[in-house]
This record gives sequence, structure tokens and C-alpha cells, in this order.
Amino acid sequence: MLSSFSFRCHSFRLPQSLLSHIQSILNSHTCPPNNPSFSTKPKYFSNHDNPKSASNSTLRSNSIHKPSITPDSFDFDHNTVLETLSCYNNDWKRAFEFFNWVETECEFEHSTETYNRMIDILGKFFEFDLSWNLIDQMRQNAYSTPDHTTFRVMFKRYVSAHLVKEAISTYERMEEFNLKDETSFSNLIDALCEYKHVIEAEELFLGKNNNNNNNKSLHFDANTKIYNMILRGWFKMEWWRKCKEFWEEMDRRGVRKDLHSYSIYMHIQCKSGKPWKAVKLYKEMKKTGIELDVVAYNTVIRAIGLSDGVDMATRLYREMMELGCEPNVVTYNTIVKLLCENGRVREAYKVLDQMSRKGCAPNVITYHCLFGSLEKPREIIKLFDRMIGSGVRPRMDTYVMLMRKFGRWGFLRPVFIVWKKMEEHGLSPDEFAYNALIDALVQKGMVDMARKYEEEMLAKGLSAKPRAELGTKLVRGGFEDG
Repeated sequence: MLSSFSFRCHSFRLPQSLLSHIQSILNSHTCPPNNPSFSTKPKYFSNHDNPKSASNSTLRSNSIHKPSITPDSFDFDHNTVLETLSCYNNDWKRAFEFFNWVETECEFEHSTETYNRMIDILGKFFEFDLSWNLIDQMRQNAYSTPDHTTFRVMFKRYVSAHLVKEAISTYERMEEFNLKDETSFSNLIDALCEYKHVIEAEELFLGKNNNNNNNKSLHFDANTKIYNMILRGWFKMEWWRKCKEFWEEMDRRGVRKDLHSYSIYMHIQCKSGKPWKAVKLYKEMKKTGIELDVVAYNTVIRAIGLSDGVDMATRLYREMMELGCEPNVVTYNTIVKLLCENGRVREAYKVLDQMSRKGCAPNVITYHCLFGSLEKPREIIKLFDRMIGSGVRPRMDTYVMLMRKFGRWGFLRPVFIVWKKMEEHGLSPDEFAYNALIDALVQKGMVDMARKYEEEMLAKGLSAKPRAELGTKLVRGGFEDG
């Protein structure tokens, strides 16, 4: 992991002296003697299984010790701190150690943005008490103050942990910060819908018994934006009947549907297996004079591709261009995906080649579409190298997808090639990456190595799958040895 940290530091263009200083400080405080690995457990956590038992003050006082060399002459820039925190977004202890170290030892003044990034990482691991401690610190810091983003992060992390009451209580507390307004309410509704607590979102907005006047107590108008959030929430739930009912409810309540409303509902029709209805809705929109944007066109191109074939989809793409609506990367990705789904991978490669020439660089999704259709490890690795060489940075789910794919095929060498690339790019593996690697090792009978990686992920507080081969099984509240 230290090599990954070094890679990240070099990518930030830090001076070699600062890089060496960071390495020596972190080595001296996170690694046991004679072991240069940066992936070991920090010494200040005496009870790894119960990290919440350590108070914030204990963490701040014990996590970083005064070094013999003072770093006053080194200045961390804001982006370096943000990117370093992101590097450890799957290891909250290491991230929190760096967050405190850079403040106490380097006299870095944390901004609202760096606080928000750290709060997001803590919330990901349910460290909500520490998150609130940081929010309190922000109020006392001349360089930061809690903002809408701070509480949007808290809403997201509470709701993703299914702590809906806590998320709503957080919204109620926002009067203390003069932030209890329509923006915060929209952020709360958006978080509830994003993590499939749409029932609670609809009840909170419309009232438990669909009381038309209930939302007035929230001091906000029933605006189209919030209705669109809830409609999109039902779409994420894939409750197609409820989507239809809510669409009709918007009409009954006199909600003015905008282009975004129609785009969502066309996507619903497409996803629910009725792409022809999305095409019909598109034709109705044209008749009523609604001007489509690129987002709506992308949905219709997908719908026509599913209902009438990829050739009709490309015809609509050309029509879109003739009407002066410039395609974006999603447009090209939609066509690439349709071609791949129809077994026309060579044509998909041609679209990939055309994208850069037309000033629309491929993104990670473009490559994901192709990865899903390729069936030869060597060809996938070649495309993976091309992706990185073109400046497209793989996401964590890119690495996981490829490791799972190679693991299913029984090819272990490319699994480790991908794992090594992940470490070289400074990404801390999450539980899905570890589980993909461990599954591949178990499948090849390499139980001892699989157990080593399982122990490593558990030491980071990540959840391992129950595996009989490793002598573990799922029990109430966690895992136990078999």
C-alpha cells in the first residue's frame, strides 16, 4: 500500500523531499519495525473490532505523534489533500489519520471541501459520531463552515445505511445551521429516492394519506423537481405499476411536467420492457412542440434500438445531428452498447475510434460496454491498456468487473494483472474487489492465499463473504470460524 501512496504522491507532482518525509512519518506511525508494508493496522486502534470505542479526542491525540523533523517548510495544496483522502476512501482509519496529521503536523487549514470529503468517508463506515464531531469543528474553524453539501453527504450516508429516522432528524437539526430550506429538503428527498426509500420520501412530501395540504407544513411548494425525484425513485425500485400511478398522480395534482419528467418516464417505459411506448411518447412530444435535448434523445435512441433495431437507432442519431442537437458521450455509449448487445463488436470498435476524431472522448462506460462483450482475456487486457493509455481512469467497479470475469473463466494471471494496476493507480480495494480476488483464488484451490487476503480485508473493516472453503460461515451479526 505504501507503493500505492508513493504513486499517488508522484502523480500530484509533490517534491521528492516532501514525498520522502510523508513516507517516513507514515512508516514510523503505521508500520511495525522491519515491515515496510503500509497496509498494516494503525497502532492507535487497540480494539479493531470496535473502532467506535475510541473517542474523537483519542484519535486526534494518539493517531499522530510529533516527529523529530518538523514539516513547517512543506505546504500541502488543497487538491493534494482532497485526492489523498480519496485515495483512502475505503480505509477510514488511514484517511482520518492523514486528515489529522496534515492539520496538526503541517498546519494545513482544512476547508469546507476537505471536511466534507472526510465526513463522507467516515459516513461510509457508519462513523456518524465522528462525522458530527467534525461538523462541530467546522463551526469553530475560520476557514470552513457546514454547508448544503455537508448535510447532503450526511443524508446520503444515513439513508444508504437505512437509518431513515436519523436522516430526517438531521434535516430537523438544520435550523441550527440556518440551512433548513428547500435545497436541504430536496437533498433529503433525493437521498431517500436514490437509496430506494421512496415510500418514506413520498409520505414525507405528500403526507401519509396523500393529504394535498400536508406539504404546506414543510413551507415548500409542490414543485416539479421534487416530483421528478420521486418518479425517478420509483424507477430505481422498478415498481412499474407505481411509476404509472405516480405519473398519473402528477396530472391529477396539476404538476407541470417538464422535459426531465418526460425523459424519466420514457426511460421507465424502455426499462420496463415497453420501448415502443417510449417511442410513442417521443412522437407525442414532437407533436406538442416540446424540444428534446440530448438527454431525451439518448433515451429515445436506446428505446428505438430495442424496439426497431440498432440501424433505426443510428438513423435517429443522424436526425438528431441534423436538428442541431450535438451528441454527447452518452449518445455514443448508447450506440456502442446496442451494437455490442447485437453481437456487432467490430462496428462498436469503429464507433470507439470515431469518438475521439469527433471531439467526444470515450469514458469509462464506453469501455465497460466493450468489456462486457469480449470473450478473450488477451483482447480484454489489450483494451484495458488502451483505456488507461488514452487517459481514461478505471473506476473501482471496472477492476471488480474484470476480476470477476477472469475469475469465472478460471484465468488467475489476468486477475492479478488487474489487481496490480489498481494498486499502481493508488486505489484502495473495496470489499467487492477483495471478494472478487478471493473468489478467484478459492476457485483455483489457492486457499492459503485466499485466507491471507480475507484477513487483510477484515483488518480494514470490510465485509467478507461466508466461504466454507475458508472455514467461515455467516451467523447472526457477523461471521464466525467454522
